Amino acid sequence: MPNTRVKICGLTTRQSVSAAVEAGAAYIGFNFIERSSRYVSIEAARDLAVEVPPGVAKVALTIDADDAELDAITDVVPLDMLQLHGAETPERVTEVKARYGLPVMKAVGIADASDLAALDTYAPVADQLLVDTKPPKSGDLPGGTGLAFDWRLIANRRWSTPWMLAGGLTPGNVAEAIALTGATQVDVASGVESAPGVKDAELIRAFVEAAG
Repeated sequence: MPNTRVKICGLTTRQSVSAAVEAGAAYIGFNFIERSSRYVSIEAARDLAVEVPPGVAKVALTIDADDAELDAITDVVPLDMLQLHGAETPERVTEVKARYGLPVMKAVGIADASDLAALDTYAPVADQLLVDTKPPKSGDLPGGTGLAFDWRLIANRRWSTPWMLAGGLTPGNVAEAIALTGATQVDVASGVESAPGVKDAELIRAFVEAAG
């Protein structure tokens, strides 16, 4: 297991789940956003999740999901964490934690220094923060864009809550990102794909090794 904890997000096949587990990923992410190329159905996610060994956290990625949607997911898929990647308020984060009894990771998009205040807002209520690239206004997805923000914005910054760095990370730049930000956890989706939504086992292994 690498010193830096790695989350491989947007897994859709048994092969990609196995590759992530074998490489030493600490987290496995399932994407329930239907318009994403990494979308996985609830039934498919259940079949994949049951094959994930103990000790590897299974995370559900949702965006502005209501209780009905989260009920449907959590009733079927054995999960260890919920990742809220939309415009959920701090109050909603608290509600979700109380309703489902699962740790909640709240994604916060960063484009410039003015976005950093949101991290302080969510830190007291979330179990973890995902510090991600703020999507372009023209985009329709909250993450997985393959774009990085200026990592210098969070260099030497710390929060009271564990946090994870995301956004544009690849096997080629993750070591630099860790060195610059001090991140002890990193998240990757597009950076280990050979095509949109298609994970590459060699890239997964290379990413985890580079993050180590």
